[in-house]
Amino acid sequence: MNEDLKRIEEVLDEKVRPSLRAHGGEIQVDHLEDQVLYVKLLGQCAGCPSADLTNETLVEAELVKALPELVKKVSVIQTVSDELWEQAKRLLRDHHL
Repeated sequence: MNEDLKRIEEVLDEKVRPSLRAHGGEIQVDHLEDQVLYVKLLGQCAGCPSADLTNETLVEAELVKALPELVKKVSVIQTVSDELWEQAKRLLRDHHL
């Protein structure tokens, strides 16, 4: 892991992940490009209606404040988590929809 990503992970561990984990969520760094950090929200945060607000008020705010020379914006890559796929499969299988 390069030094920039290591610094970003440290801020996430200290300032962001505790709040996300309190709500059953997690965050994963995808990549950093031109001072835009691309992340995936996982667990209960994946697909949450408040994900954009969480990103702006928590993730982006903390990273820009702590590392303004590295991060100017945080962009959430929208994905469907494996956990959500499994839940959907169970519902379809068990409820014969």
